Formats: sequence, C-alpha cells, structure tokens
Amino acid sequence: MDSRDTLLRHARWRPLEFVFWPLVFVLPALLPSKALMINEIAIIALFALSLDLILGYTGIVSLGHAAFFGFGAYTAALFAKHVMPDPTVGLVVAVLASGVLGAVASITILRGTDLTRLMVTLGTALLLLELANKLDWLTGGADGLQGVVMGPVLGLFEFDLYGRTAAWYSMAVLLLVFIVMRRVVHSSFGATLKAIRDNRLRAMAIGIPVVSRIAVIYTVAAAVAGAAGALLAQTTGFASLDVLAFDRSADVLLMLVIGGVGWLYGGIAGAIVFKLLQDTLSTVTPQYWMFWIGLILVLLVLVGRDRLLKPWTWFGGRGRSGA
Repeated sequence: MDSRDTLLRHARWRPLEFVFWPLVFVLPALLPSKALMINEIAIIALFALSLDLILGYTGIVSLGHAAFFGFGAYTAALFAKHVMPDPTVGLVVAVLASGVLGAVASITILRGTDLTRLMVTLGTALLLLELANKLDWLTGGADGLQGVVMGPVLGLFEFDLYGRTAAWYSMAVLLLVFIVMRRVVHSSFGATLKAIRDNRLRAMAIGIPVVSRIAVIYTVAAAVAGAAGALLAQTTGFASLDVLAFDRSADVLLMLVIGGVGWLYGGIAGAIVFKLLQDTLSTVTPQYWMFWIGLILVLLVLVGRDRLLKPWTWFGGRGRSGA
C-alpha cells in the first residue's frame, strides 16, 4: 500500500505543469514568426521522450534510435503519397509500423553488454539508411521523397505556410503521448523498468520478467519515435535520408544529456535548450556552432547541471552535481 501511495504521489500533476502546457499552446499565436521552430521543438522533444523511455527508465543505451524515427517518417510520407493524405490516419499507421519494427529489433538488444547494444542499434539504423538509399524507386534515394501533400488535420485544419497548424498539431500529439507515458512510468510497470535499470540480475531474482519488460518498452519507445518522424514528414511534406542519419541519434542523446535522463521533462527541456542554442549559435558562428555546444556539454559534465545553473556555488566547495 505504501509503494502504491508513493507511485500515486509522483504521478500527481504539479501546479507549474498547469501553467507550462497552456503557455506552450499559445506560443504559436503569440510568436507566429517562430511557429516553424516551435513545431520542430515539439517533434524533437517527442523524439527525446521516446529515447528516455529506454535510456532513462530502463537503462538501455542506443546509438541508432533514428532508425525508428526515420521509419516512421518514410511510412507516413509514403502513406500520404500513395494511399490517403489524412495526417491522423497516417500518423497511426506510422506508429504501428514503427512499433512492429521495434518489436523485431528488440530481439537484438535482449542479450549482451551496453557496448554490444550500442553497436547493434547503430547497425540497425545504418542498415535502414542503406536500404532507403538503394530503394530509390520507393524512397527517392538521395533526392528524398517528394510530392507529399497532406490533407487538413481532422478534416478541418489546413496546414498553413506559417506553420501554426503544424505547431499545434505536433504539440497536441506531444501532450497526448506525454500524458500516456507519464501514466506508464509512474505505474507498477514503470517501477519494474527502474528496477531493471538499477540492477537487472536483482530484478530477475525477485521475479520481474526482464526480457518481456525490455521488449515491451523498446516497442513502445520505437512507436513514439515513429510518431515523431511521422510528424516531421507530415508537417514538412518531405522525407529524406537525413531522418535516418547518425546525427539524429547523436543529437537526441545530447538533448537528454542537457535536460537530464529519467524524468519526462528532461527530453522536453533538452530539446528546447538544444534547438535554441543551435539556432542562436549557428546565426552568430555558422561554421563553429557545434564547438560551442560541445563546450557547454563539457562544462555540464564537469561542473554538474545544478551547479552550472548556480555559478555562485562553483568556488564554494564541491556541492551537489546534477549531471
């Protein structure tokens, strides 16, 4: 009963959250010129959220999470081009297809060490990247899949050139997935995932079905990543090899390092900070913006997240590290 009360207490919404989400949804109206950027932040935040499910809550490292992001993007784009342009139906199809791919790929990460999983997940993404490049009659190859025309969302809201409909659409999907994932990680199922993350052998010893839990959460994370990829393809009307590139997987890892793993807002915070840094630094120093992001990451690791945000504690002792 005590553990159930603890789970319920952590699952309660905080007052600041009731301020954060409404504020997020009015941003496209308040900042119409930044609607396209807001849309991109919502998409990469959803992508980061999917990786946090396996990395932060289950302890599974991955360098190929872009495989599911890209698979969802191509699925949604091909569905819109050859079947029907309804974005919500295409989104559901992409989520299901990416979930199936995740279920199949989960077999490869059930055994081995962290290094083995890194190589296997990276190999999966590289394999899909090469397939997308070779199957140019289907995917467009290096030129990308063009001519994707999307219908209105729910048959009512047309995508506009300013990106406001796209931003609200992506944020609505992000919020819906966030609510579901919040319920999952604060449930007894989520508690077993944390037990697996902390000590897999001990989790097996107390009767937790480790293999099935890993397979399920990996499938769910793949489906969520596929949703993010589908949103990108639908709101841009384009899918290219870039959605499967290693850079995608590396960037989403950086977002979690910035925002923190093991809490759902970490991916969202990391996506916001990363995108704003990228936009600002690439404007100031177009050739060297990655250098400055790298420098910030080094400081983040050396100093600690909490202390980095509180400079007055840097020289007053070791303090508490949030990295």
